[in-house]
Amino acid sequence: MSALTWISVGSLAAWLWLLLGQGFFWRTDIRLPQRTPPARWPSVAIVVPARDEAEVLPASLPSLLAQDYPGRAEIFLVDDGSTDGTGELARALAAARGGLPLTVDSPGEPGPGWTGKLWAVRHGMALARSRTDAEYLLLTDADIAHAPDSLRELVAAAYSGGLDLVSQMARLRVAAFWERLIVPAFVYFFAQLFPFRWVNRPGARTAAAAGGCVLLRTEAALRAGVPDTIRQAVIDDVSLARAVQRSGGRIWLGLADRVDSVRPYEGLGGLWRMVARSAYAQLRHQPLVLAGTVVGLAVVYLAPPVALVAGALTGEAVPLVAGATAWAVMTATYVPMLRYYRRPWWSALLLPFTAVLYTLMTVDSAVRHYRGRGAAWKGRTYARPEAAP
Repeated sequence: MSALTWISVGSLAAWLWLLLGQGFFWRTDIRLPQRTPPARWPSVAIVVPARDEAEVLPASLPSLLAQDYPGRAEIFLVDDGSTDGTGELARALAAARGGLPLTVDSPGEPGPGWTGKLWAVRHGMALARSRTDAEYLLLTDADIAHAPDSLRELVAAAYSGGLDLVSQMARLRVAAFWERLIVPAFVYFFAQLFPFRWVNRPGARTAAAAGGCVLLRTEAALRAGVPDTIRQAVIDDVSLARAVQRSGGRIWLGLADRVDSVRPYEGLGGLWRMVARSAYAQLRHQPLVLAGTVVGLAVVYLAPPVALVAGALTGEAVPLVAGATAWAVMTATYVPMLRYYRRPWWSALLLPFTAVLYTLMTVDSAVRHYRGRGAAWKGRTYARPEAAP
């Protein structure tokens, strides 16, 4: 058999495995589990790390201030060295809107070996411990808007299921062209790496969370020693989930219905930086793993349309049929995510092109790392963990 035949058959085999053997990652019905209100609503501290977020804060912070929560809740916004007036704007919004109590504070520059976000989270958690007896912590990003009942539903889910960590993957914005092309695939690939059903099984080995919305039991955070034990993590949400799971905590991850990101990515550049800043870290900064990933992405995502076209041109039946079938399976697994994002089903046919873009972003992430610009975000560049002081 020709090389094209082997590759096309291998790609089809890979897609059949992904369809049936990877935790049904393509299904989008993993939402908050069944829940009942607790007899006594526990107190909650909402910790919001924010660095230069004045653009999005008017669309996100009022949704936290307006949370309809039956128990005690307080917001701690940690201004991580902003230069755009983020802290002042937060205070002005709270004064104008009212609602939950808001404290704005700044931790100063990150300590050695800390990423900026986790340094801010650490400061916010310390503030919460010093001022409240919060039983839960809601860790949420400054670009995340919550429906009025979001906190209530998260706490009810954690209470009902005996969960130490409940995380929802916020629905990201898909208004601009590049957002529509790249964002649904970002969540699709994440679910492929960390199938939600595997994450949510008791005693599971797979651990993940979505950093934009994480409800964490305070006792579980102390037991896991977070965020100190993950202070160097660039992919902090997955690291947080692993730390909680390793310490014996139960975790849950699913898609959100009424938790939304309001951050705009009008052009390709912003989305590219978002992916490239952590892609090589996900591969543990290993060149061989990078090479294997590039080959794997090519075989899984690029080979089906190439085999289909080549088979049609050369008259080889096996590449034609295998390529067409693999592409059909690929398309079918992507359609549920597109429906979740209210995008037309036919745009699933563009997934091979989107996968090529993600491959280039991953390679660029490695190039940035070796040029000393690795995990760069909002004016900071972080060393790989073993190189950090």
